[in-house]
Amino acid sequence: MFMSCFFVFFYSNEAVWEEHKETSGILSPAAGSEMDAVRLMKELKVNYEQEVDYLPRETGLNLIESAMEGDSRISAKCRDAKVEDLWSLTSFFGYSTQTFVLAVNLLDRFLAMIKVQPKHLSCVSLSCLHMAAKVTEEECNLTPADELIRIGQCRFTVSDLCRMEKIVGEKLRFKSNAVTALTFLHLYHQIALSHATDRKERLSLEKLEAQLKACLCRISFSRAKPSVLALSLLRQEIGAIRSEDMLEIASHIQRHLKIPDGDLQLWSERVARCLSDYASPECSKPDHRKLRWIVSRRTAQNLHSHRGVPELPTIPEDCWDESESEDSSEDVMSSGEESLSSSLGSDAEGPFFPLHLRRQKPRPFLPA
Repeated sequence: MFMSCFFVFFYSNEAVWEEHKETSGILSPAAGSEMDAVRLMKELKVNYEQEVDYLPRETGLNLIESAMEGDSRISAKCRDAKVEDLWSLTSFFGYSTQTFVLAVNLLDRFLAMIKVQPKHLSCVSLSCLHMAAKVTEEECNLTPADELIRIGQCRFTVSDLCRMEKIVGEKLRFKSNAVTALTFLHLYHQIALSHATDRKERLSLEKLEAQLKACLCRISFSRAKPSVLALSLLRQEIGAIRSEDMLEIASHIQRHLKIPDGDLQLWSERVARCLSDYASPECSKPDHRKLRWIVSRRTAQNLHSHRGVPELPTIPEDCWDESESEDSSEDVMSSGEESLSSSLGSDAEGPFFPLHLRRQKPRPFLPA
């Protein structure tokens, strides 16, 4: 009943909010709460209208998912492995969930637009992470580019990274930020907590963020609209805490954004299946501590050495074309970077820890 009254208030009093912004009068706490509710719903609507501008191209995603191992283009497995590496690196450097989600968004949009060869994927993914961090993190917390390359165990130079950042930024017309599933997850969470009548019912934002990161490690979730994916995660968690009040809130949000029942049902089932896999007893849970690196003396010397490395070859900037020959570029550089996903951060834990990120036996480092 409370939520019904609230949404009636919202739909009939948007003009009140516009008038309030232009006045300096002091509102009562109740009126202030109502104004916050209107502001949240208006912000929700604005982001919903803009989200289509930040979706990866579907044709590009189709080509990635159809690629086979050993092809001269990026496969879904290859992409997912790199996203897992980004998760590990964000945990290692203490970056926020916002940095990780934005980096994945940039990576997917670029891969779906440009035909990238596997040997260039490490440079592209690390460039996206560095770009995202410069937008979302405090300047004092930014990791220098050279350290990012060393810890990422990549074989390219700082100039290669800067050049790649410029290419990604120009192709995506990237200026500041993007509308992602995390954008909606935060808005949904604020709305749900603001209007739930039972204050004992609490949604864990940290858990929702971890579940979102796990979903983003599968390229199939890149097809989902951010608003729908976030609402699917919210409904999944609401079902777990069995809150009828919050379920009504989620239903009102769905109607407000005019999200089709079929779309929400489809992605809710996929999210449930994904999180069910992660909750499997076979899934190993990490220690409750930050990511630590255990390396040999020789590897440590290599990580801190300033040895010269060959420059990254020129990257063809042609867009996806199914008719294009797959051997148009000669393989001039080995992509022998090691996956970092075997070491995970402290946020990848609990029953929502991803199955495909289970702890693996560390692979020996290859001699330099």
